[in-house]
Amino acid sequence: MKLTLLLFTLLTLEHTSCTSQTPKKMIENNNPLFCDFDSGMCEIPLVKEDTTVRQDSLSTKKAVKVIYYTDPICSSCWGIEAQLRKLKLEYGHVLDFEYRMGGLLPDWSYNSGGISKPSDVAKHWDEASAYYDMPIDGDVWLEDPLPSSYPPSIAFKAAQLQDQAKALLFLRELREMVFLQKKNISKWEHIEAAALRVGLNAEQLKSDYEGQAKDLFSDDLKLGRELGVRGFPSLLFTDSTGKKEFVYGSKPYAVYENVLQKLAPAAVKNEYNKSWEQLFAKYRTLTAREFAELSGTNRSESEQVLDELTAKGKLQKQPGRNGAIWKRNTQ
Repeated sequence: MKLTLLLFTLLTLEHTSCTSQTPKKMIENNNPLFCDFDSGMCEIPLVKEDTTVRQDSLSTKKAVKVIYYTDPICSSCWGIEAQLRKLKLEYGHVLDFEYRMGGLLPDWSYNSGGISKPSDVAKHWDEASAYYDMPIDGDVWLEDPLPSSYPPSIAFKAAQLQDQAKALLFLRELREMVFLQKKNISKWEHIEAAALRVGLNAEQLKSDYEGQAKDLFSDDLKLGRELGVRGFPSLLFTDSTGKKEFVYGSKPYAVYENVLQKLAPAAVKNEYNKSWEQLFAKYRTLTAREFAELSGTNRSESEQVLDELTAKGKLQKQPGRNGAIWKRNTQ
């Protein structure tokens, strides 16, 4: 029997807007709440696809564009952070990433497959943590559960209006909050705190969050339907001629690299500095899984290396119930 994991996947691909179709009808077609470990994908019912990709979403000066559909509470997306970081380090000079939100959890107005309330999901996030080898604490669904993933998704769109680079830092902060710190990131107080930590203007973020960002989020949902996105994570690679390759689900690094090389065979891999100093200068935080992937350290040794650096006062360790995360000690 296939090992399955119940992760939240209510991507609104049947929607022409956030409310044009109820989750109940989607569940009648196929239960979209079960995530297959083998594919690393939380799939939804198949819909008729429009294979015409909008040209405005493909304009780029780089060899390959990647449209990445994700969600702040998507645990499978959290599971590929290491692969995506490495892909950007090695091929960022030929890749243009565009982050799109898909709307994983509209609300809790459904009851299917034994899931009727947030607490039903807590243990499954703990299982996801072990499977993806990334720290995830499912107790957020017991202590302060999210009613929807729409608020942090819209907040991300608001952040993009200010600064694309800071928006990615903001998304990382939101994920660390929900996966490690058990914070309900649908609440404005946590959204604002994340924004301030990465240098965003919180007042402007609030204004855009309540206005233009909602329309941008609706546009993301619409484009996802047009592209045939059927779950998370989904990455659409497109070259300058319009040739495209989809990668569905959490995959090993080699899968993403092979797709890129297929579309851009002349792309030369960037040999980046793999020292811990340079990696922590590039990234504010790293998990043991990420450090292993980026540094080339054996996974069985990566946590020991990080703990030794912590003991020497070089790093700070933030432990959690299902794993830890490290950041550089600036004191």
